[in-house]
Amino acid sequence: MDRLANKVAIVFGAGPNIGGTIAHFLAREGASVVVSDISLPAAEETVAFIRDKGFTAHPVQGNATVQDDVRRIVAETVETYGRVDIAVNMAGRVHWSHLLDMDMDDWNDSVLSFPTAGLLTTRFTAQAMIDGGHGGSIIHLLSTAAHFGEADGTAYTSSKAALLSFARSAAMDLAHFGIRVNTVTPCAMEHQLWTLMRDEVLDPNWEKPTRGGFYSRDDYLKMLPLERFPRASDLAWATVFLASDEAQIITGIDIPVDAGLRHKYPTWTPGDHTGVNIRDFAAKTRITRFGEPQEKLVPEQHPDPISQEK
Repeated sequence: MDRLANKVAIVFGAGPNIGGTIAHFLAREGASVVVSDISLPAAEETVAFIRDKGFTAHPVQGNATVQDDVRRIVAETVETYGRVDIAVNMAGRVHWSHLLDMDMDDWNDSVLSFPTAGLLTTRFTAQAMIDGGHGGSIIHLLSTAAHFGEADGTAYTSSKAALLSFARSAAMDLAHFGIRVNTVTPCAMEHQLWTLMRDEVLDPNWEKPTRGGFYSRDDYLKMLPLERFPRASDLAWATVFLASDEAQIITGIDIPVDAGLRHKYPTWTPGDHTGVNIRDFAAKTRITRFGEPQEKLVPEQHPDPISQEK
């Protein structure tokens, strides 16, 4: 506790999964947190949760890919709390399409989104840190897509790879000011089992899509040496570390929060030897909100009392 005491953070992206969890963990460690989201109700929900825990937070509406919005968010943070020490950014648009079917409007919108949000959030928060006469920590969330080629993912991988290269260069530009810029890379997240991939995990009649870039959650799980998907809390802990003075000599790096996926030999499938599978994994998994476990992902099946009497 108190690893971030007297610090002020901005989290660009709210909601009960990644953004809200990171905001919660930063606040729990003592930071005053401004929670920004394109949806004001989402930002307000996160702030209400944080305040109910007895911590300090403030909601702001804005789009991290729009210059005037980011300038306003940073200015409101300084007006509210007097300074900015930490910025966490995860904003951007995800788009999936085979390159032969790519629409140019989708391409331009998606490819520019993540590095644009990276530039704007870094530029305006860094300037606030410089104007305040102190350093700080800026953290961008990536994806394994930033490091690999992916079928149907040319727009997304290009955008995340651009953000990775941007962050490395930004770390060099800002080092003289004592401002550190780092990234965190998750792979497929556990919360996708009850959001994007819900039908695949919970619908007994689910059928595998025919598109060439598809891979199942069972396939994915079998590739993870630690045998589980990363949770939002795992990302939050990595972010807390990079935001804290414990990482004051660290800049320009990427922390993989991916259960060992990136650094294993590509053709080795650990799950083929351990027996891990998505059905058993889902049965043991609890839904999390803001980093706290809630109900079971798969409801328990209670026996029919009538059949028990026979």
